[in-house]
This record gives sequence, C-alpha cells and structure tokens, in this order.
Amino acid sequence: HAADETTSTEEGEHTEGEQTEGDHEEEHGHTNPVTPVLLAIVMILFLAKVGGDVFERLKLPAVLGELVVGILLGNFFFLTGSHALDDYFTQPTVNQEVKEEVEHNEAEQLFYKPAAIIKILAEIGVVLLLFEVGLESTVREMLSVGTSSLLVAVLGVAAPMALGWLVGWLLVRDLGMEVHAFIGATLCATSVGITARVLKDLGRSKQREAQIILGAAVIDDVLGLVILTVVSGVISQGEFHPVTMGIVIGKAAAFLIGAVVLGAILFTRPLFKAATFLRGHGLLVSMSLVICFGFAYLATLVQLEPIVGAFAAGLILERTHYRDLGERENHHDLEEALAPISALLVPIFFVQMGTQVRLESFQDSSVWGLAAAITVMAILGKQVCSLGVIEKGRNRLAVGLGMIPRGEVGLIVAGVGRSLKIEGKPVIDDNTFSAIVVMVMITTMVTPPLLKWALTRDSNTPPEDQESEAEGQEPGE
Repeated sequence: HAADETTSTEEGEHTEGEQTEGDHEEEHGHTNPVTPVLLAIVMILFLAKVGGDVFERLKLPAVLGELVVGILLGNFFFLTGSHALDDYFTQPTVNQEVKEEVEHNEAEQLFYKPAAIIKILAEIGVVLLLFEVGLESTVREMLSVGTSSLLVAVLGVAAPMALGWLVGWLLVRDLGMEVHAFIGATLCATSVGITARVLKDLGRSKQREAQIILGAAVIDDVLGLVILTVVSGVISQGEFHPVTMGIVIGKAAAFLIGAVVLGAILFTRPLFKAATFLRGHGLLVSMSLVICFGFAYLATLVQLEPIVGAFAAGLILERTHYRDLGERENHHDLEEALAPISALLVPIFFVQMGTQVRLESFQDSSVWGLAAAITVMAILGKQVCSLGVIEKGRNRLAVGLGMIPRGEVGLIVAGVGRSLKIEGKPVIDDNTFSAIVVMVMITTMVTPPLLKWALTRDSNTPPEDQESEAEGQEPGE
C-alpha cells in the first residue's frame, strides 16, 4: 500500500477493513476468533477418537487412525472440491521476502486462522508427548540396560541413519544434503509402545528378548534426539562443517548432561518440596508442567529443539521427587495425572501431522518409489541392530522385528524438518514428508504380526518355558 496518509486513502483502508471483517463474520458467524478454533478442536477430538477406535478394532495402534483422520481433513479440497475446511486445516503462509509489506491487520488475521492456532496446540502437544516418553524411563534404567541393549541401540541408530542418507542421495539427490540427513534421522528412533503392547498381549514381557528391546529403545530415544539436534542445529547454522557439528554436539551433550546431573538436585526436588507447602488442587500436574515447559524453554536458549528439553525433564523425574505431593492429591502415577491434558493435546498433534500429507503428491510415481525405498531401508536397518545381541540362544529375529516401528518419533523428526527452512523453503517438502508418513504407517502396521510370528514359531512351548529352552539352542533351529 502507498505510504501517503490522505483522507481518501484512510477511508479506503477503513472500508476495506470493514469488508474483511464482514467477510470473516459471514464465514464463521461470529467475530470472536476463538469460535472457529473451538470448532476445529471439536472436529479433531471427535474424529480422532472414532478413527482410533476403528484401527484398534483392527488390532492396529490408535495413532494410525488419528493420522488417517488428519490426512482426510487436510486433503478435503483434493477429495471433495470444497474449500470448507481450508481455514481449519491448511496452514497459512507468508512469503519471507514480502513479510515486511504485510499490514498489521492482515498479519493479525493470518495468525487468527484456526489452522495457525491448531499448529501451536500441536507443538505444545508434542512437547508433552516427549515429556511422557521421558517419564517411561529413568536415568538409572538407562545406565543399566546391559551390553546387548546398548549394542542393539547403537546399531539400530547407525544403520538406519546411513541407509536413509543413502536413499536420499540416490533418489532425491537434487534436494541437498540437508534432506538426506533428515531422511536418515527419521529412521533412527524406535516407537517401542507398539512392541511393548504385543509383548504384553503374548505374555512375553519378562522374556530376555523383551528386556533387550525395551532397554535398547530407551537408548534409542536418546541417540535419536541427539541426532535430530545435531542435524537441525547444523542446518540452522547453514553448513555441514566439522567445526559446526562439533559445536552443536557439544551444546547437546552439555545440555543433556547438565539436565540429568544438576536438574534433579537444583530444580525438580526443591520445586516439588516447596509445592507441598502450597494450598489448592492440581499442584502435581502444575509443577510437572512447569518442569516440562521450563526445560523445553531452556533447550531453545541453547538453540536445541524444545522436545529435547521436555524429554530430559521426563527422564530426570522420579517418583521419589513427587511422592509426598502425589499422595496428598491421591495421584500415585504422574502419567495418570497428566492423562486428561494428553488426551486433549496429543491427538491434535497426530491429526495435525496428518493434515500436512498432500495426497496429490502421490500422483507423482517418484513419491511412491521414495516411500517404498525409505520403508525397505527402515525395516532392513533395524534388522542390522539384531547383530548386537551377543548372548547365545536368543531370538535375534524377534529383537530386530521389535525395533521396526517408528510411530510418533519418526513423525516428530519429520515435523521438525517441515518447520526448518532454507531460503524460505521447508527442508522436508510435501513429497518427502508424504513418503515419510507412508513409511511410519507401514512400519507401525507390520510390526505386530511379524513380531507375533517370530515369538510364536515354537508354538508348542509355553512362554514361560521358552526362555529356559533358549539357553540351550537358538529359537527356530
């Protein structure tokens, strides 16, 4: 717009503003910007639960249903030709080069798009999700996983990272080294929740193979987040240089070690102890979220992803820190206390991830080829990690298959790649992101039947007897 402040210009701008507000009111039936956001949340939560139930009835993880719901909502125009849901689930963007030219009023309207608010809620949801992942294990458990679990974890990160980088270099060479690195990073971590559920259903949770898998998954999460931190940090710095990588690794190591060593002593214990002197309800949840979001914020101060801080916060929190406060509020389990908040925010994250998949991308056959290649490498990479089982007589195949699912962790890494930009463009574009989501869904779907097959090949042997028999001979021989 012209900079001269004539009366006619002011009147014109005033009229234009009234028209914009009128259009907004006509579209949503109310000038309150919260109204369409509430409708978006209603749609997400209801459809996510319906979709999750459908997939659980099919003996598949509910998270896949939430992803599919997001894919359908985000591609509503592509599927129906209607723009009715665009404001709710299509992210508004501003070209970085002309951002300064956007008037304040237009920028404000852009922010109040429901899709922009939903994205912020999803970002908070993923921070909470990583906090809960950290709560599932402790530093003590991480240090006592055993040699086999440690080797399985290291191989289970190194092999998929290398194979993913190779796929990127071969199939999307023109997209640059940053994309290749992120493809590798999405293949690193394991979503062990799916595997843990299969083991529990089969009554094999106490079996040595199960303990190796669960122990390796803890280390896997840490290594996967370190790799994500290094890759995203180097990209933010602008170049893959040994010095740059050294600085990023140093920051990540210093933060994680500082959080683990000093966090509990200087922060969590004093905070929960002080909270016991406060009156009121909900103190356990409030103080836990203070720690979660506080560590997430501290991570950003050293240019790390907020999820790294949230994971570290969950890792250092032990029941002894909040026992007195929990007993006072009749909450013996922090995860249970956080469940209502997770039930709101975590489904929003998975649905929002699904909305970023562009179905029109699959009209390009190269996307199918990339998705197939990434999926194959994701499965093969985790089979390499089974070589880390050094104990004789163990079911190495079951260990390798149990490490396959990527689930939420792969989506989180891909989501970070979507948010990082080089020259105004996302590191992970629509085609690559869509291919990664296909990989996540397939690896999550194939793990339960494959793991059941691997564990029940000796079907005549009761689960409690298989471990003792495994000492004498390799399963399946």
